[in-house]
This record gives sequence, structure tokens and C-alpha cells, in this order.
Amino acid sequence: MQNICILGGTGFVGRHLVNRLAEQHLNVKVLTRRRERHRGLLVLPTLQLIEADVHDPVQLSRCFQGCDAVINLVGILNEKGHSGSGFRHAHVDLARKVIKACLDNGVRRLLHMSALGANAGMGPSHYLRTKGEAENYVHTNAGKELKVTSFRPPVIFGPDDSFINRFATLLKISPILPLACPDARVAPVYVGDVVDAFAAALHDPSTYGKRYDLCGPREYTVRELVQYTAKVMGVKRLIIGLPKTLSRLQAAIMEYVPGKPLSLDNYRSLTRDSVCKNGEPCPTTLESVVPQYIRDRHGR
Repeated sequence: MQNICILGGTGFVGRHLVNRLAEQHLNVKVLTRRRERHRGLLVLPTLQLIEADVHDPVQLSRCFQGCDAVINLVGILNEKGHSGSGFRHAHVDLARKVIKACLDNGVRRLLHMSALGANAGMGPSHYLRTKGEAENYVHTNAGKELKVTSFRPPVIFGPDDSFINRFATLLKISPILPLACPDARVAPVYVGDVVDAFAAALHDPSTYGKRYDLCGPREYTVRELVQYTAKVMGVKRLIIGLPKTLSRLQAAIMEYVPGKPLSLDNYRSLTRDSVCKNGEPCPTTLESVVPQYIRDRHGR
């Protein structure tokens, strides 16, 4: 597993993983639509930053030539429309193209990023259903030579996340925070622990064919996470937990705000607790990491 191709390598988890693999002196190709935006990655001596459309089967196959392993981290939390077609394109359609390109080029290893609660048939949201369908597809259609492992994290936190940092931004600008789904339970996992899991599995035959839930060591409600973030920032804010009807209404309105800070699909995902029921939790606590990057980025 010396030559690795990563899809989604310029994203939040991807940047951390690329650095980890470069530290191990592995040869890493990172595919991106806009190479100039991510030239900072070129400081890594064993990295190739390749401009390519990962949804183009011809380009994808060309980029997989000579690769021992492929890592697919691509995922979206929101789509442009409301039909689910954007989620299906990003998750399911891409998974199908990745499997074909791997098989056509003799790739021997595939690590796939899924999501906790992913379920093709019973997921409450387009996000969770398409994540589940993609996960099932790669495991079912890999054949005998391509060894697949998938990972199912809940929300991921770390210095440049869009989770805790989003709460911090809202707390910074508003004295009152109406909070949708305040009692939804989550077990956030540290990005470093997610990267550790991927890097370890890459060379470990005991992980072939396995699907791993990756959760942090503690569960929180969404309200508790916002309250903790406010405490770390040293600000006092009125946090108003919204009941189910108003949570849905807030999501319906925010869906049309630029950037979609909250959507109806997000709301539907939050109707299911995002906590692990099996396996050992990842070791890093939220409290050991969050204070440093929140204070550095948002002040106190």
C-alpha cells in the first residue's frame, strides 16, 4: 500500500489524513476540481495534487492507474435542491464509479467514508439513506481482489471543523440562540482519531470487509454542546431550545439562507440519535481539544 489516491483529500478530514500519510512517506495523489485553491498541500514532498473531475469515469480511471489503494472521503451535508438527487450523485453514483475504476485498474484496497446511522432503507434523511446505499454498494460489489473497509463517524470535531466552530460563530454574534433539536444526542469524534482509524486500517488485513462505527468517548445533547462552547468562549447567551414543530420550521426557513446553515434534511438526520451502540469508543475527549482552537479562533 505505497501509492494512495484520495478523493475528498482537500476537505476537513482529508487534509488531516493527507498529512498523516505523508508523514509515513507514502505516495499520495489528491484529486481536486480546483488545484490552485489548494496549492498549500504541495509542501508535502510525497503528494501529487491533480486537477480532475472525480465524477468523470475516464478521468477517474486514469488517476487510479498504478495505485495500490483508494480512499473515498467525498460527502455532502446539503444539496442545492430538495429532491435528494444531489445526495445520490455525491454518494451513490460516485461509489459506483469508484468501484468500477478500482476494478478496471487492479486497485487492491478501498477505504470508504460512510456515516453513523447510514441506512439505505430506513434512514430518515436523504443524507443517511444515500450514505447507507453507497456503503452497501462498495461492500457488495468489490469482488474478491478489492478489499473494502468502511467507517461510520457521527459529527467530527477538530481545529477547522464546521461543527463546533459554527456554534461559536453564532454565539459570537447573537445574544439569543434559538436551537433546533436541542435534545438530539450525539457522540462527536475527534478528527485525529478518525485519521488514526483510516491510517491503521490501510495495512491491516483484519479490517478487510469490516464496517466500523467511530464515536467519541462521551455523549451530549446538542444543547449541552452549545452551552459548553459558550462557556469556553466566556460568553453568556440565552439558548432557547425549540420544540419539534418549531425546529422543523426553523430548518425550513434556514434552507433558503445562503450557505444553508440548517436544512430540512439536516433536521431529519437529527431526529435520530447519533451515538454508538457497539464497539470501543475513540479515546480523545472533546474537552481536551476544543478549548484551545475555540480560543485561538474566536477569542474569549
